[in-house]
Amino acid sequence: MAGYAEIVDHFRRLITSGELRPGERLPIVREVRGTWNVSVATATRAYNTLRAEGLTHASTGAGTVVATGSPTIATRVRTDASTGRALGRGEESRIIEIGITGADETVAPRLGVEQGTPVHVRRRVVSREGVPVHTSSSFYTADVVAAVPELAEPVSTGRSRELAAERLGSPQDRVVEEVTSRLATDPEKDALGLRGPGVIVTQVVRTVCLEDGRIVEVAVKVVSGSTVQSWSTPLR
Repeated sequence: MAGYAEIVDHFRRLITSGELRPGERLPIVREVRGTWNVSVATATRAYNTLRAEGLTHASTGAGTVVATGSPTIATRVRTDASTGRALGRGEESRIIEIGITGADETVAPRLGVEQGTPVHVRRRVVSREGVPVHTSSSFYTADVVAAVPELAEPVSTGRSRELAAERLGSPQDRVVEEVTSRLATDPEKDALGLRGPGVIVTQVVRTVCLEDGRIVEVAVKVVSGSTVQSWSTPLR
């Protein structure tokens, strides 16, 4: 008899690989119970876990469906582990800028450098099924780019952060995510296809740490203010 964790792993893999797409319906609990030969309580616990991870949500009249919100960094890491690519099926990343810039008041303290220090930046727009869903600006110190020269090339790797962790010889360990809401800039509105005055966006600043304590990336992600951002926080 399967446990709830096996059911979670099964559907998580289908979702992160893109085999189950945003908005698609999962089997009802009764079907899961029959397929996996488990109790209703076990099937329900599995579905509650998927919802807590932000992978699914309840939809009136449709039951449990794959979430349409922006994937979390944990989802990206799991997708890369299972497919060799951090982006899900139907997603693509388009580079809009590669260069060197002075670390500003947001990036500098998180990368552990003085404000104004030259750092490498990769700006891109991520689309799902051809529709822009978020912009992302990733900042790297010179030593990270020295280890991963591909980061200075105008080509999407589909897994820049994962590649950097591999080359630096230390796995990704944790991420600090800071979320704010603000007005969109004109370039952000153009990139995301947002219209009208006073458009609100959500900004997520991510600082990704390796197991050895080094900061591998600081990324500033911007999504439409209506896009769901979901996290799961273990309490024990």
